Amino acid sequence: MSITAERKQEVIKDNSRGSSDTGSPEVQVAILTERIKTLTEHFKTHAKDNHSRRGLLMMVNKRRSLLDYLKREDVSRYNALIQKLGLRK
Repeated sequence: MSITAERKQEVIKDNSRGSSDTGSPEVQVAILTERIKTLTEHFKTHAKDNHSRRGLLMMVNKRRSLLDYLKREDVSRYNALIQKLGLRK
């Protein structure tokens, strides 16, 4: 249900702001988005897995908090991230 280490490194490399950036809001949101996608696929076959659903809801809330912070601090970075990850329609 989690993402592989290789996939996580790809996500970090694609969304980092510098060469050693692993903790910026952009990277954290991108990692959470990947994990949310994998859990969403998991729920297609395991609809009654309520323990994992709780974890999914916590991840969605954490991502929402990080996006709110980024929007408050720098709207241009927020808009670029939303566009890149395809979170808003």
